Amino acid sequence: MSTCCEPSSDGCTPTDEAQKQLKADKIRQQVRASYAEVARKDDAGEACGEESSCCGVSEGPIGLFSTRFGYSEADVDAAPEGADMGLGCGNPRAIASLQAGETVLDLGSGGGFDAFLAAREVGETGQVIGVDMTPDMLSKARNNAVKGGYPNTDFRLGEIEHLPVADQSVNVIISNCVINLSPNKPQVFREAFRVLKSGGRLAISDVVASIELPDEIKNDPILYSGCMAGASQVDLLEEMIKAAGFEQVRIAPKDNSKEFIKDWAPGQGVEEYVLSATIEAIKP
Repeated sequence: MSTCCEPSSDGCTPTDEAQKQLKADKIRQQVRASYAEVARKDDAGEACGEESSCCGVSEGPIGLFSTRFGYSEADVDAAPEGADMGLGCGNPRAIASLQAGETVLDLGSGGGFDAFLAAREVGETGQVIGVDMTPDMLSKARNNAVKGGYPNTDFRLGEIEHLPVADQSVNVIISNCVINLSPNKPQVFREAFRVLKSGGRLAISDVVASIELPDEIKNDPILYSGCMAGASQVDLLEEMIKAAGFEQVRIAPKDNSKEFIKDWAPGQGVEEYVLSATIEAIKP
């Protein structure tokens, strides 16, 4: 008997689990479409703005956005042209303590900005794998890798809930303002645990909720793709990470991030509910 629907007077009604899967798929399609538009606009030399539902602001030099998130001007200058699109909410490399020869996995790698900066740190003996579910972003990252001369990077198409990465093959996982976009965050952390080696670590920048989000924010598709409506509260996020098997979990919200988050949805007061945070953990 099928478990995807239940008999009803109308024929077949989706089960609760099937409804959850349908909702999750709708969210992924919406996010994928938004970031495909971001990639296409960037390739055309247009700004990433509110209509594209991306994390970031729509006016000013792209490099300025990234320095607000904690990158140096040298970081911005070092990446291939077109890799930095001003997307993100922090600098995960600042907490990653990357070493030469390590294998790094970048969840939601976009145009490759963090991946390329990480590739410089791990050097020729290391490797950086970028995973993104948006083909337009993947093409952009691969082109940037060729342009910038980064043979130690490998960009793969996939969802962060179902990583195209072998078990216990990665030393460090970085991610910048992406996990909040997932409709199944516990699965993201289970997959992260699977692919990390023993002693491997999470070094993540993401958006978290300081208090429960009101329904008008939670149910806004633009705010979801804009990295706000999908944010989890800190205590719930910590529970998810520990449930996946991680230890030494540290989540540190940044109050000063409210200044740039306010620019993501001007006049809507989202900065009163969400803020950027660093997320660290160790696989025992």
